[in-house]
Amino acid sequence: MNTAVMTRAALMAAVMAVAAQISVPLPFTPVPFTMGVVALILSGLLLGPRYGALALAIYLLIGAVGVPVFANFSGGLGHILGPTGGYLISYPFAATIAGLAAGPIHCSSRGRGMVFGTLWGFLALAVIYALGVLWLSVQSQLPIGVAVAQGEYCPSCCST
Repeated sequence: MNTAVMTRAALMAAVMAVAAQISVPLPFTPVPFTMGVVALILSGLLLGPRYGALALAIYLLIGAVGVPVFANFSGGLGHILGPTGGYLISYPFAATIAGLAAGPIHCSSRGRGMVFGTLWGFLALAVIYALGVLWLSVQSQLPIGVAVAQGEYCPSCCST
């Protein structure tokens, strides 16, 4: 790994930290959409699967030691090990999934690349929700259906 790659991964971790603080309220749910998800997908698409995951692992490590990089300027290991920590833990995996589209996007036309990147981005989003809901179900000892409802409407999920 060279200096340029390390710098790009560190920059994407910083972009993720800033984007996690920006939230867009949605009229149909009390849970806002954080721009961190967009930064995560962008990290995978720009850096590829390996270094996109590295950037998000750096982000999680920085947050785990207590730097307030998670949503609502929060941080600490408690957020990762808590009921909504599965959403955070899924970030490197989701960046890897999004990063799988990086090669084909660069080799295809702009329109086809946009479609391909969007599809892989939605797949990465599905990974975030699947691991997040599974973790919430195990941590809270809830059935999966209830965990889906809790994860969708629980304000503490916004802090991931």
